Amino acid sequence: MSEFVTQQPSPEEEERLREAGRLLFAGPCDFFFGAQKLEQLPPPGAPEIAFAGRSNVGKSSLINALTGRKALARASSEPGRTKQLNFFDLGGRLTLVDMPGYGFAKAAKDVKEDWQGMMFAYLRGRPTLQRVILLLDARIEIKASDREIMALLDRAAVTFEIVLTKCDALRPGPLEAKRAQVADLAAQHPAAYPQILLTSSENGLGMPELRAGLAGLALPPTNETVLS
Repeated sequence: MSEFVTQQPSPEEEERLREAGRLLFAGPCDFFFGAQKLEQLPPPGAPEIAFAGRSNVGKSSLINALTGRKALARASSEPGRTKQLNFFDLGGRLTLVDMPGYGFAKAAKDVKEDWQGMMFAYLRGRPTLQRVILLLDARIEIKASDREIMALLDRAAVTFEIVLTKCDALRPGPLEAKRAQVADLAAQHPAAYPQILLTSSENGLGMPELRAGLAGLALPPTNETVLS
């Protein structure tokens, strides 16, 4: 069972968090480091939020939509080939980490095992990692690799939040059924955040809510980072 207990914020607090998220993600966001090996990781700095998901889940599109950029994150043309952790600085207050996609069917077994080993070591040992955003495609069934990653996150004791992507492709009834199914699955994992966020990179669904949640994990703004 999940150990999290959530309390619904008041409308005033919800609006404050949304505005904090808007301001944070309206600021500069720039790529600053890529690491293919653990020994190449940059020194710990601002709180880190890592984005994980199967290949072709829409991770790059979500990061671009979240930050309001068209090509901040780029999808690999060959799923399973990219093993690099990409680090993006969000106004000096938060670091976004784009993790390589998993579950690539054509990748060799040793590549998959190497990915899992490297990612587990990063997840378990990174002191500044605050949360993993685990992306699941709302249109397709939950895969064995998704369940394996959830179990891995439990073992690493890293809080993860499940975000459903491509929700614009489903009608309200099937979408709610999918959300309920995933919520039941999250409840079985102690590291899982209980709320399931519905998103779409196409129409912006869920972006204000995701920005608001991440703003709560960021460093406080300074005079230099406050935007009007």
